[in-house]
Amino acid sequence: MRTALLYILIAFCFTFGILSREIGGLPYGIFIEILLLLTWIVVMATTPKQDWQGANKDVVYLLMFWFIYSIIQVINPGASPRGWLQEIRSTALYPFLIVPLGFLIFKENKHLDTFLILIIVFSTLASINGVKQLYIGPSRGEQYFLDSGGNVTHVLWGRLRVFSFYSDAGQFGASQAHIGLLTLVLALMDIKLWKKLLLFGCSGLMIYGMLISGTRGALFAIIVGGFVAVLLSKKFKVLVFGGIIALSFLFVLKFTYIGNGNYQIYRLRSALDPNDPSLSVRLMNQRNLRAYMSSHPFGGGLGVIGANGTKYNQDRYLSTVQPDSYFVKVWAMYGIIGLTIWLGIMMFIMGKSMGIIWKLEDGNLKIKMIALASGYAGVLFCSYGNEVINTMPSSIVVYLSWVFIFNSYKLQSLPKSNLLN
Repeated sequence: MRTALLYILIAFCFTFGILSREIGGLPYGIFIEILLLLTWIVVMATTPKQDWQGANKDVVYLLMFWFIYSIIQVINPGASPRGWLQEIRSTALYPFLIVPLGFLIFKENKHLDTFLILIIVFSTLASINGVKQLYIGPSRGEQYFLDSGGNVTHVLWGRLRVFSFYSDAGQFGASQAHIGLLTLVLALMDIKLWKKLLLFGCSGLMIYGMLISGTRGALFAIIVGGFVAVLLSKKFKVLVFGGIIALSFLFVLKFTYIGNGNYQIYRLRSALDPNDPSLSVRLMNQRNLRAYMSSHPFGGGLGVIGANGTKYNQDRYLSTVQPDSYFVKVWAMYGIIGLTIWLGIMMFIMGKSMGIIWKLEDGNLKIKMIALASGYAGVLFCSYGNEVINTMPSSIVVYLSWVFIFNSYKLQSLPKSNLLN
């Protein structure tokens, strides 16, 4: 039952946006906490004492420290307690609850394969819905979202930025790039031809989903994640060949006008323009923020910036600043001290993940771990430009990716699953 509950939670994190738009009437986000609480109750009631050792991991203690540090932030006078309560959910509570659950529940190769299939299926469905949104039109709920103010950021020059059933186009594009890259790497496994072709097809559809989202920063999720994937493969020829292809692609985007007749390619090309107006505004905001933050080493408090800042802290200066980046948001809320701690935790996880994968000997399992690690690297880098790693479904995919990577040395000695082998 506990395994099924965690799968249900994953599925819900992909779909609660469309439930909110099409059905409405309830704060669907709160069901994430309800499902987490229910799963924890079942785990505590059914897990033998000796099995709790499975959650005795350094990453769990780091996330516990970050959660405690975030709780202490409630005394920060810069933000209201209500804003703190709303913000701590995605900033610290979810990783603190989800990662230990993953270690206690996901212990077999069939769990890994089911997880991978689940996120690929829901991401592919999101791609299909995105294509429908663009070429057939939004549903009733989606149109209401646009008419209620969503069109300000999702209809540019008469062109729809596709958001599918996610919270916004930024999250849709980043998630599509994340899972699209992950799926592409998985297609390189030693598996049956029909599985390879299916994975390649799903990956292509998701990359197209990234393009029609108009989320320019998602391009870097693929570039950085792809570099990590090639590096972990230990294949020098692949590294050189992949590097040449990537640089050639960036050269075409940067120094030519090829494909400018296609709006999606034109918008993607603007991500490499240092004079892009959007980039200029972001850099100006960060310059203004730097002067203010120099006297706030512990930040302005959780919930003081972004959506919660606008809602709960309208009287604070930071609520008037658009973060446009999760790095900037952490900096504004926690200060330079908190940002350093958070980045340290993220880089420790990235470094240890790469070290674990480097030593794996099981071919297909190693490719699966490379897919998860490269996806995490892409999401982390992409979060410099948008709020990605703290938003569902990207966040739950990343958190459970850590679980499987840190447990991979055990998985290679366990019976294989036939689902993705």
